[in-house]
Amino acid sequence: MFTPRTKVTAVLLLVVALVAAGVVPQRIAAQGDDPVPPDVAANLTGWALPNYDYSNTRASTGSDINASNVATLGQAWTYAINGGSDYGAAATNPVVLDGIVYFQDLSSNVYAVSMDEGSEIWRTELNVPNIGPNGVAVGYDKVFAVLPDSVVALSTSDGSTVWSTTVRTQNDSEGVTIQPLVWNGMVYLSTVPGSASDNFYSGGVGGILYALNQETGEIVWGWDTVDSEDLWGNPDINSGGGAWYPPAIDQDTGQIYFSVANPAPWPGTEEFPNGSSRPGDNLYSNSLVALDAASGSLTWYNQVRPHDLFDLDLQISPILGTATINGEERSVVFTSGKLGRVYAMDRTTGELLWNVAVGTHKNDDVLEVPEGQTIEVGPGPLGGVETPMAMADGVLYVPVVNMPVNYSATALDGASFDLSKATGELVAIDVNTGAVLWDKSYSTMNIGAATVVNDLVFTATMDGMIYAYDRSSGDEVWSYQAPAGINGWPAVVGDTIVWPAGMGETPVLLALKLGLSDSGAMTPSATEAATDGMATQEAAATETSADTSGLDGEALVQERCTTCHTAERIDNASKTAEEWAVTVDRMISYGAQLNDAERQAVIDYLVATHGPDSGGDSGGFTGP
Repeated sequence: MFTPRTKVTAVLLLVVALVAAGVVPQRIAAQGDDPVPPDVAANLTGWALPNYDYSNTRASTGSDINASNVATLGQAWTYAINGGSDYGAAATNPVVLDGIVYFQDLSSNVYAVSMDEGSEIWRTELNVPNIGPNGVAVGYDKVFAVLPDSVVALSTSDGSTVWSTTVRTQNDSEGVTIQPLVWNGMVYLSTVPGSASDNFYSGGVGGILYALNQETGEIVWGWDTVDSEDLWGNPDINSGGGAWYPPAIDQDTGQIYFSVANPAPWPGTEEFPNGSSRPGDNLYSNSLVALDAASGSLTWYNQVRPHDLFDLDLQISPILGTATINGEERSVVFTSGKLGRVYAMDRTTGELLWNVAVGTHKNDDVLEVPEGQTIEVGPGPLGGVETPMAMADGVLYVPVVNMPVNYSATALDGASFDLSKATGELVAIDVNTGAVLWDKSYSTMNIGAATVVNDLVFTATMDGMIYAYDRSSGDEVWSYQAPAGINGWPAVVGDTIVWPAGMGETPVLLALKLGLSDSGAMTPSATEAATDGMATQEAAATETSADTSGLDGEALVQERCTTCHTAERIDNASKTAEEWAVTVDRMISYGAQLNDAERQAVIDYLVATHGPDSGGDSGGFTGP
C-alpha cells in the first residue's frame, strides 16, 4: 500500500539515489573551496550563526563585555515586536552580520534592524503563526527563514523573496519550527509533528531532516527520523521525531549532528495506554544522530531513551568539543533535552562517555504507569533542558526547568500543568567527568539559554530577569530586569547584547550596551510593574471599560488559554471577578495574546461560568 509515509520514504530514497549517481552533487561548493558562506566568514567574531559557531558553543570571546565592566550595561534601544503566537512574540536567537540584526518573530515575520540605532532597515511580513522556536540563518546574501510548511530565502538587501520551498509532505500537522543553519552551499532544517497548538502530535507525521540547495531551494537530501514504514505500527495515531533546534557541524569531518525529539502519543490513549500503539524502541526518537552533511547518509546513532512515555525529548542543539576521558583526549559531542540529563558521546563512534542528571527527577524512569493510577513525573513536558547550553574552557553551562506533572497511563493530568509553579536552575558541569561544579536556582523557569561572554555566563528567566555570573565560581556579578518576559536567546557583538524579550503585552528586541549605566542598577522591575497593573485592573475588574461587544469569551478561552493547560484546570476553578482578573493578567505576562477587550471578554466569561455564583457550570465548554 502506497501510504503517505511510504511516499515520503520513496522520495528520500530517490534523492539518495540521485546523489549516488552524481545527478545531485555530493558537495555544493560555497564559493571556492571554503564551505563557510563568505558573509558568515567575514563575521566570525560577531554572532553570525544561531549558536555563535558551527560547534554551537555559544561562547563569545571577541566581545568587550567582561566582569570588570558588565555593571555599565544599559539600555541602548528597544525595537517593538509586533507579531506573535500562542507562545509569545519571540523564541529565537538573532544573528548579526555587518552591523545588521536579523531575526524572526512568532508570526514568522522577518526583520533587519540596525545594530547601532535599533532602526528598522526592512521587514518582510509573512504573518503565519509558528509555535517556535523558529528563526533565521544568513549566508550567500540571503536570509533563510521558516514557515509552518516551508522555507523561504529573502534578499539581505531588501527582504524580497528569492525562492520558497514547501517541505510539508505528510499532512497539515507537519510543521517547520527550527532555526535553520547554512553551510557548504546548503540550508539544513527539519520538520516536526506539529504546525500549530491544535494539531500538536495529532498523528501521521514523522519528522524529516533536510538539506536544501541555498541557491535554488531544491531539496538535496532528506533523512527520515522514523525508522518504520508504518510509523511504528499505527500511522493514524503515532507521530514523533524531527529536530527542534539547529544541528552542529564538524567542519573537519563533514559530519552533521542532530538531536531527535520524542515519540507520541504520550503517554498513550484510552485505546492504547502506555504507548502501546507504538511498541518497541521507536527509533530514531530521543537519539543523537550523526549524518554525512553532503549526502545525508547515517554514520551512527545513540538512542538514550527508548519508547519514551512522557514527552522527554532529546532536542537541544548538540555542542562539539573535546574532553579528557580516562587520561585520553577525545573529540566529543554533548547533548541534552527535556529528559533532564546531559550526555557526552564520542564524536566518531557515538559511544556514551558519561551522562549526568540535572534538575528535579521523579518517576521519569517508569516504563509503564499502572492502570487506574496517577503518578507525578519530573522534569515534566516543559521541564529539563528547554533552551540551548553553552561551553567554554572545559565547562558546560546548562539552563534547567523543573516542572513535574501528573500522568495516568493514557493522559497528562491538565490540572497539574502549572507554569506558575515551575522553577529554574543554571548548572555548570565539568566536560571531562560530568561532575557538577556549581548550581544556581530561580523561582521561575529558566528558558533564556546559557551564553558565555569572556569570563561571564549569562542566562535569563521567564519573568525577564537577566543574570551574569562569574563562570568560574558561579557568583552573581550583575542582573537586569528586561521590559518583558524572556523566551529567547541573545546575540553578543562588541560592546552590545541583543536579547529578544517576547513575553507579555510589550514584547521587544532589547539592546544593552556598555557605558550606558554608571552602576548597573536595574531598571524598574517588570514584575513589579505587572503587579501594579494587576492591582489596578483588580480594582477595576467589575467596572468594565473595554468594549467587548462581538467578542466570544468562550471561544477566546478555547483558543488562547488551553494551549498551555487543559480545560479541566479551568473547570475545577471557582474565583471572583477580581481573582480571575489577576489570573488572566498573569497568563498575559507569560505570553498569552489578548488585547484589552479580549482580556475583559475572557474575564466576563470565566466569572459567568466559574464565579462564586455560577454553580460550577462550565457553560458547555469542555475544551479539547
